Amino acid sequence: MKQPFNVIGQNKARVDAVKLATGRGTFVDDIHVPGLLHARILHSPHPHAFIRRIEAAAARALPGVHAVLTHEDVPRVPHTPAGQGFPEPSPYDAVMLDHKVRFVGDRVAVVAADTPEIAARALELIAVDYELLPFLFDPEEAMKPGAPVIHDETDCSGVYDPKRNIAAHLSASIGDVEAGLRESDLVVEREYRVQFVQQCSMEPHITISYLDEDDRLVVRSSTQVPFHVRRIIANELQIPVRRIRVIKPRIGGGFGGKQEILLEDLCGALTLRSRRPVRLEYTRAEEFHAARSRHPQIARMRCGVKRDGRIMALEMRVLENAGAYGTHSLTVLSVTGSRALSLYRAPHIRFEANAVYTNLPVAGAFRGYGAPQGFFALESLADELAEALEMDPIAFRKVNIVREGDSPPIAEALGEGREGYPQLIRSYGLEECISRGAASIGWSRRTPAPASLSVVSERPLRRGIGMALAMQASGIPGVDMGAASIKMNEDGSFNVLVGATDLGTGADTMFAQIAAEVLGVEVNQVLVYSSDTDMTPFDPGAYASSTTYISGGAVKKAAEQVREQILQVGSKLLEIRPEDLRCEGGWVVATSGEKISFADICLSSLYQKDQFQIMAVASHLSYDSPPPFAAVFAEVEVDMETGVVRVIKLVSAIDCGVAINPQMAEGQIEGAVTQAMGYALTEEMVHDDGGRMLNQDFKNYRIYTAADMPELVTILAETYEPTGPFGAKAIAEIPIDAPAPAIANAIFNATGVRMRQPPFTPEKVLRAIRERATI
Repeated sequence: MKQPFNVIGQNKARVDAVKLATGRGTFVDDIHVPGLLHARILHSPHPHAFIRRIEAAAARALPGVHAVLTHEDVPRVPHTPAGQGFPEPSPYDAVMLDHKVRFVGDRVAVVAADTPEIAARALELIAVDYELLPFLFDPEEAMKPGAPVIHDETDCSGVYDPKRNIAAHLSASIGDVEAGLRESDLVVEREYRVQFVQQCSMEPHITISYLDEDDRLVVRSSTQVPFHVRRIIANELQIPVRRIRVIKPRIGGGFGGKQEILLEDLCGALTLRSRRPVRLEYTRAEEFHAARSRHPQIARMRCGVKRDGRIMALEMRVLENAGAYGTHSLTVLSVTGSRALSLYRAPHIRFEANAVYTNLPVAGAFRGYGAPQGFFALESLADELAEALEMDPIAFRKVNIVREGDSPPIAEALGEGREGYPQLIRSYGLEECISRGAASIGWSRRTPAPASLSVVSERPLRRGIGMALAMQASGIPGVDMGAASIKMNEDGSFNVLVGATDLGTGADTMFAQIAAEVLGVEVNQVLVYSSDTDMTPFDPGAYASSTTYISGGAVKKAAEQVREQILQVGSKLLEIRPEDLRCEGGWVVATSGEKISFADICLSSLYQKDQFQIMAVASHLSYDSPPPFAAVFAEVEVDMETGVVRVIKLVSAIDCGVAINPQMAEGQIEGAVTQAMGYALTEEMVHDDGGRMLNQDFKNYRIYTAADMPELVTILAETYEPTGPFGAKAIAEIPIDAPAPAIANAIFNATGVRMRQPPFTPEKVLRAIRERATI
């Protein structure tokens, strides 16, 4: 049960607030490195081609150029650039530089020169003779017999069916779906499609590499996964892991896009070749066409229900566009299925999915990691079912939602890249989320969708209210382990060392609060240092909503061990049994009132009696992955004459267990909602018929800004998760899953028009209105 806390659950100031606000040097680029070279990448202008010949002599001869690398100059080591646990579930279908290019933006060569201008000029001097190949943009076409094979190399591995361009396949069944459909009173089949969108981190990908005084390669990079970076580039560069140090300073946003090794291998190779420090940074255009994005998916749904609303059978068949490489494809599919199909009780469930190669830019990890795609389909379908049954959408969902004590079988059946484990729901706030969210949006004033439309409307502005539910996870059960170490200093302060990465989320503050709560001190007595592969313990990195639950669990364990050591020393000094002592306010205090300061305890342990360093290292792995829950409500206004959709109010009610820092949790919710609104209404990566992205800048790729935001209401429906640190569950991804279907359902409520493919641009909405309208 929840206990009274001293630090947990309080809005403590971020530990990095002052240095971030004052602009002190904390990001990758905020260092001065003498002799720094500037690197640029030559990207493919073609979607699919062999490189018959590449001539770089003129580039190498250009004054100021210090290194030029092509596929002829680097080891050919098949790997995946996906930053995932080892062995990675993604196919080994990439090499550092290849003799074949598979999308517009693929790597061809890389140069390092004295200035960015010289590097750019050197790229122009590289002569490439391409043999153009047939290309594929449609995943359905790519699977057909006789389609061009995108990965025909003989040394790739882990591809499900290269001849049919299927990078990954996944299937699982619970019960008998066909029997469940026969038992149903109503069967609804629908298709939903979602698009390519980009993470749009404020800070582009950037890496600076150099050789230290011991001739070791130091890689300073904006990455979510420093330990995965070290392991993967050691393999690519064919040097021992011990010869590489990866440092992650502050990051200007990641959102999954930096869970990938995109620059570190090239930058390191240039440093090894030139013996000089090298800086490599993507431009904003490169972020769009050469980095990573969210996987587009086609979801074909079948659902059978009884007249009372009970779901009898639920089938989801997904076709995923992987782009040119299969990074994260399998695990994104598994999350799509395991999250969405766990939300509702159904005796019969089937999930079948393929991730298919095309010659479009590569999709990868993006906040939510397959769940936004799945919930857009599921929660749009839920509303369509409620409409067909003439039920209130909330009432329909309440008939079917999972409950405390359930263990959704599909999550265990699918796993995430490896076998799954039973997931018992021990903390459950979904019904509270629904009731509080409905009250905030004013659900009782919602009216039914119009039965018909007129082109000439007396009410050109129509309002509607919609809602959607979602559930996520807290880490990958049985896969990722986090570690932490804590040591005590002479003034009673503590150093916390973690490999986990703070992406701007406030993770370092959360770690400090957990340690401070256990040790009985204020947050300012805890100094957090993170993400340095030489100095900090291992951590898989910031992904899968694991930082609080997994890495925070490791910090809690290490702090508990340190607390026991403090009490043991205090016991000797006070001559009182340890069980009669407690840590409080920087003191060891006896039940009798006697006390001794942490400073005196540390001084004694280091200098005076039975000396030893008070410190501990702890690791945390969990076979549980407790789901956070969300209920999202949207009120929209639709202009019937232009198709413009304006979100008036959006309510996010979230169960994340105990919020370690409620203000930071609310910040996570509001940031995720901003991204989700772009996903729903404005964002889409558009490519021409040659595979070139047409809108690779923020003028033409429209993200939501502060000026565009509606009234936002965030509600924390607190529960206590017994397996999490101080009752906490994950918060980072769950808020992004449900806004898009909630907005789609609100548009339907306003207009009677069902939008099954975001973004809901004015052109699409107006077209749909006119198609449905009666004159």
